[in-house]
Amino acid sequence: MRNLPPAVKNLIIINAVLLLLTTVLERTGFDLVRYLGLFYPGSDLFRPYQLATHMFMHGGLMHLFFNMYALWIFGSALEQVWGSKRFLFYYFVTGMGAAALHIFVSWIEISHVQSAAKALMNTLTPEAFEEFAVKYFGKNINPDTLDSFVSRWSATPENPVLLAQAEQTVVSLINGMMSIPTVGASGAVFGVLLAFGMLFPNTQLMLIFPPIPVKAKYFVIGYGVLELALGLNNPGSNVAHFAHVGGMIFGFLLIKYWQKKSQHFY
Repeated sequence: MRNLPPAVKNLIIINAVLLLLTTVLERTGFDLVRYLGLFYPGSDLFRPYQLATHMFMHGGLMHLFFNMYALWIFGSALEQVWGSKRFLFYYFVTGMGAAALHIFVSWIEISHVQSAAKALMNTLTPEAFEEFAVKYFGKNINPDTLDSFVSRWSATPENPVLLAQAEQTVVSLINGMMSIPTVGASGAVFGVLLAFGMLFPNTQLMLIFPPIPVKAKYFVIGYGVLELALGLNNPGSNVAHFAHVGGMIFGFLLIKYWQKKSQHFY
């Protein structure tokens, strides 16, 4: 830790302390993620400051370790070149930019589900309800519970109690979709990775799986394409792939802006 540049060192310490604090408070029944994690703006739990605070929260030790390890490896080199102030500015711009893209993609997904829910309410039947639930929330619903409810409702399709229960379930599912917190420094870390690839494009990195050397520029391009593909092919995933892509996009734009302002962008 003595050899770490100050910004990277302090970021690692803050992230580690907050994970420890989250774990300790969790045992007392206090959920720190509820306040510092990033929620969708349509949720009652959303607060504007979460755009920054979510970057210091993590979902567990391994989540923290991989983010901080990457920050240590790649961020240290950037801070030594840029200096602490510029590095921190870059870190927060990419982290918050990643959150902005993640929210935008979430808005597209949630708006689509809300439109489908509105159409469902006009022709609410047991069959239509089951199709909607499986299509949009299949991963989050117990199939046995769903089958049991649909079977009871199908026996008495005009039952006002079951109709009201189905409507309330749809509302609850959408509210739950908007109340899933996003945590982690991954967006900013992917921005850091992008910057490293642009500043040190020919630096050889040794992959773990498979154990082969690869130049930083190819590693960054490959990782970016992979995250974009995963985001497009796995909507609703627990991993915020578009936040990772967002960190890279905002990092690229910021570096290009700096590049235009001076002969060297560091």
